[in-house]
Amino acid sequence: MENERIKAIHDAAVHLFLQQGYARTQISHIAKEVGVSVGTIYHDFAGKQEIMHFVLKCTISPGYLEKDFERPVTDDLFRGLEEEIMQVFRKSAENFSGRLKQGKEAYDFPSLISDAFDMLAQYAVGCLFIEKNQFDFPVLARNYREYREHFFAAMTGYLSLFMEKGMIRPLKNKELTTALIVEQLAWWAMDMRYNSFEEHHISLEDAKEVCMDNLVHAYMQV
Repeated sequence: MENERIKAIHDAAVHLFLQQGYARTQISHIAKEVGVSVGTIYHDFAGKQEIMHFVLKCTISPGYLEKDFERPVTDDLFRGLEEEIMQVFRKSAENFSGRLKQGKEAYDFPSLISDAFDMLAQYAVGCLFIEKNQFDFPVLARNYREYREHFFAAMTGYLSLFMEKGMIRPLKNKELTTALIVEQLAWWAMDMRYNSFEEHHISLEDAKEVCMDNLVHAYMQV
C-alpha cells in the first residue's frame, strides 16, 4: 500500500514539475493530485527537494521506484546525484556515438532512428525536468547542454556517413535536418507523454512506429 502511494507521489510530482515547474509546485499541490493529506506526503518524504531527487533518481535507475524505503525518504539517499545523472548522460551519449567512431560497422539509418528514439524515451523525465527548470538548476542545465551538443553532433555525423554511403538522399543542410529529426523524435518520445497541451493515449511502441515509418521513408534512398 505504501509503495503504491510512493508511485502515486512520483507520478504526481513528474506531472507538476513538468507542467508548472519545480519552483511553483508546493507539497500541497502534490498532495491534492495524489488525493492525500499534506501530512501523508511528509510521512513518505522529508520535503519537496527529496521528492524531486527521487524523481530524477528514478529517471536514471527505473528499478529504483520498486525499492522499499525507510520513511520518510531523506536526501541522505541522493548524495552525489547530480554528478551521477551527468555520468549516465555522458555514458549514454558515448555509447550512442560509438558506432560512428567505428565507421565501417554495419549500421543503417533505420537503426539510428530506432536507437535515438529509445535514448530520448529512456531519459525523458530527467531531460524535460532540466529543460523546464534550467534556471533553478544551472549546474545540471550546463552539463545537459553539453550532452545535447554531443548527441546532435553524433546525429549529424551519422547523417553525413549515410549520405556518403548513398543510404539516404542528399541533404542541403545536415545541421537543420538533424534538428528537425531530433525535434520530431523528442516530441513523440518525450513531450507527448509528459508535456503536451492535449492529453494523448498513445503507447510508446505506437509512437516509435509512427516516427520510424515517417522518418525512414522521408530520408532513405528508394
